[in-house]
Order: sequence, then C-alpha cells, then structure tokens
Amino acid sequence: MTVTKLPTTKKNIFVTMMEIAEEYKATNLVDPMSGLPCPDDLINLVDKYMRAGNNDFSPSEGVGSLREQIASIFNLQNNTDLHAETDLTITAGPLQAMSTAISTFVKEGDEVILFEPVQESYAQLIEMTGGRPIYINLRYPDYRIDWDEVKKTVTTKTKMIVINNPQNPIGQIFSLEDFDQLKRMTNGTRLVILSNETFGNIVYDGNRFNSAVSIPELAAKSLVVSSFGAMFNINGWGIGYIAGPEKLMAEYRKTQQYQGFSVNTPAQYALAEYLKQGQNFKEINAFYQSKRDYFIELMAGSKFELIPTKSTIYQLLDYSKISDEPDTEFVMKLAKEYQVATIPFSAFMHEKTKMQMIRICFAKTNDLLEEAAYRLKNVPVRFNKV
Repeated sequence: MTVTKLPTTKKNIFVTMMEIAEEYKATNLVDPMSGLPCPDDLINLVDKYMRAGNNDFSPSEGVGSLREQIASIFNLQNNTDLHAETDLTITAGPLQAMSTAISTFVKEGDEVILFEPVQESYAQLIEMTGGRPIYINLRYPDYRIDWDEVKKTVTTKTKMIVINNPQNPIGQIFSLEDFDQLKRMTNGTRLVILSNETFGNIVYDGNRFNSAVSIPELAAKSLVVSSFGAMFNINGWGIGYIAGPEKLMAEYRKTQQYQGFSVNTPAQYALAEYLKQGQNFKEINAFYQSKRDYFIELMAGSKFELIPTKSTIYQLLDYSKISDEPDTEFVMKLAKEYQVATIPFSAFMHEKTKMQMIRICFAKTNDLLEEAAYRLKNVPVRFNKV
C-alpha cells in the first residue's frame, strides 16, 4: 500500500499546461518564462564571483553582504528597522521560504487561514505538516476581505494567517484598513502572520503598497517573504529571502539549516554587489506597467473582458461572453485549438468554481504578447457550441 501525505493532490496544473504548451506549440502565457533579459551587469558579476572561487556552501542564513543590502533597501522602502544579522535569511526562492516557515510554526492539528483565490502550493505545504488549511473567499467583484467572517473563523487551533500582498492571481493590495482589521483581530494572540510580498515592488497606477512588518503592531508577529526574481528576470536562480523579528527568525533558522542550508553562493555575492550599485525600482515598475497596458491595448475589441490588475505580472481575463465551459476545459481548448496556453482561475481555488476566468502572464516580449493577443481575439463567441 502506497503511503501519501497528499491523497487528493494530482499533477500540478501549471506543469500540465506547460507540457501542453510545448506539445501544441502554443504561445506560453502560463508563467514568467519570459525571454526578457537579465541585466548584463548582473550576469557579469556572477561570472566574476564564480571565477574568484566563491563556489562553496554559503552560510545557512545567507551571505552577509546580500542580507545587508536587502535589509537596507527593505528598511528604506518600509520605514522599518530590520537587522541583517538577526532578522533576515536568504532562501532558495520564495516557495522554499514559505515551506520552511509553515513547517517551522505549524504542527499536527493546527489550523492556517488562507484567502482564496490562493497560490496552489500553500494548502499542500500546510497539509504536509499535519495542519489544516481553512479557506476564506475574497468577496467578488472587488475581492475584498470579509473581516467579520475571518473573526468567526479564528479558533484556539488557529496558528497562522497566510496572506499574499499583492495577491496572485488578482493583483489586489492590502489596504491600511485591512491591516487595521488584522491588527485588531490578532491583538493579544500568538498568531503568526506569513506574508508573501514577492510583488511588493511591482504596483501600478499610483497605488501604494504597505508591508506587514511596516505596521508596528503587526511587526512582532509577521514574517515577510520576497525576492528579486521578477524584477531582474532571475526567477530561475532560486534566490529569495524572508524577514521578520529576531524571535521568529531564530526559530525559522533552526528549520532552514535542515531544509535549505545553502543557497546559490556566487549568485548571492553577485546580487549583493548589483544591489549596492543602486537600482531604479521605479523604472522597473514602469516597465511592467507598460507591459500590462500594452497587452490591454492589444486586447481592445476582443470578447474577453478584463479589469487592469493593480499589481503583479499577471492579468485575469473573463471569458463569459465567449463560452460557458468550465475554465479547465476552456484553457485546454484554447491551448490545443488556438495555441495559447493559460491558467484556469480554478487552479487557485480548493473547490470547483463557476468563475469563467483565466490568468495570463504579461511579463513577455512584445512579439509574444502580440501573437497571443491576435490568437485570443480570433477565438469565436460560444466556440464550445456545435
């Protein structure tokens, strides 16, 4: 008899759609495999540190110079006072940081609150620790949090609240009112707040991003996960970080030394020097906003409906005027018959949904966006009907 910790888990839909995209030679709007260039200076710095012999294991908590640079940038952006030595750890990407944080603080029988739609991996990470994910749906159409529902959901078994801020796949950003509600609800509790803030530097239309640790009353109980992967097109390097108060970070590092231990050493040194040179994050943000706006312009006149995302490198498309098929069937037909690979909205829900939406990634070359938009605009209305 096969023993499994994830009896209901099947092949990841993202992997499936990538395979289908390759098989049918579909334009890939699934994930940020963009073809967008990594900065030449950063590539040269990796080469420099590899040739200099920085190819051994790095410290479990990460290279000191990189932690110092990240802490400096983080503190400047969020008006915080994180200490590189004790409050920040380099990880093998954001997912490893999330996984290690969950396994550190969530035990058998604990409950963890997740807001849906939610990244697919979180529930599985919780279940592998013996914990139980508790889902709260964001309220359509503005995807707001019903804090009264959250309060009713918290029990003595609740150990952690996981948030995505900005939220993938919808691009929603936590407001100061949301943080105020979270602050009141967790006051006097021992709840840990785990906040994935990977897209905190990619926010559009003048909207303001606030980190969980920038709220003094939440800072002592919050761990923030992020990376520079999307900003510098280095997702494949597998470098992220987690930041938070020393008390939580000390516990986190106990687990990290067995789960992650050492992260890409020459790339850490290279990234540290690259950040020290000073980077124009506003310029990078403007670049991605221009990508979003260009794709929206390309889709003008199509039967797909969309509301411009406030953040991230992802955009939702409503196909309800085109087809009444479930989203999983719709994306398969899109890929196989119209050669455009996308992700169904249901990939971010733990139960079936009637929401007729798909997610695309616009962190692509303009040629690829133009090709994808052309194909999407040629999808006929009700093309599932005979």
